[in-house]
Amino acid sequence: MSDEAPRSPAPARQRTRRLFLGLWPDASMREQLAHAVRKGVRASGGRRVPKANYHITLAFIGAVPEGRVADLGAVVRAVAGAGPIEVPLRELAYWPGPQVLCAVPPVPPAGWAGWVGRLLEALAAAAFAPDLKPFRPHVTVARKVMRPSASAVLHPVLWRFDEFALIESRALAAGPVYSVMEIYPLSSGTLAAK
Repeated sequence: MSDEAPRSPAPARQRTRRLFLGLWPDASMREQLAHAVRKGVRASGGRRVPKANYHITLAFIGAVPEGRVADLGAVVRAVAGAGPIEVPLRELAYWPGPQVLCAVPPVPPAGWAGWVGRLLEALAAAAFAPDLKPFRPHVTVARKVMRPSASAVLHPVLWRFDEFALIESRALAAGPVYSVMEIYPLSSGTLAAK
């Protein structure tokens, strides 16, 4: 006989979802941006991001256990009152680290960066692990850019949002697939990037 006590079974691993909060444009907004960036993307030699994947990440949360998704929703709803958001996309910028070409506003959006900061603080306080990098609003339009160039001015595209979304990201061989899981209204007031 062994002196070892019987081991209890290991707890079952809970399924996780890779999640982020983002501004999810409609088809018309995506089409306007795709048209505005077409020449710049072609000139970059990079791999075009499908316009169906265009979005602005507000907070990348990462792997969330299935059983905590409802908790996440409650945290987000408590901080959701930012007001409508306007994002003027007027420039193409090359980011050398990830080798991406992005459509960006001409200046950092002072008004709603604070709101994104409050979202990140609330998520961290509730034991989620959001990416705490400084907020840089952008829409990635090309990856694996081979011919970077200096920032280029775009025909202005203005995206307006009255809501934001909790989005699941799944990595497939053909590229990422995004699914909107929940929509949150942006209530009173107006936050705009100039």
